[in-house]
Amino acid sequence: MVAVARALIGLPRLLILDEPSLGLAPNIVDEILDVAHHLAKEQGVSVILVEQDITKALAVSDRGYVIENGRVVLLDTADALSKNEHVKKAYLGI
Repeated sequence: MVAVARALIGLPRLLILDEPSLGLAPNIVDEILDVAHHLAKEQGVSVILVEQDITKALAVSDRGYVIENGRVVLLDTADALSKNEHVKKAYLGI
């Protein structure tokens, strides 16, 4: 969380978050993702979010890219990816 706060001090135009959920309590993760979402929507900051929790990532994203073995295998809107059968089966356990 300190790293995110430190990154925001400089008023960036681009914020890259790599696995912000790693090792944090779920409510803290939700707060960080809410801040990222707010920055993108209200402040015009571009946010690149790298996250394995695809449910949370898609909930705050406009677009998503699914990477398997170092290659982009799917890209679409967050809404379309959350409805995609491959994504549901492979990443959401549905």
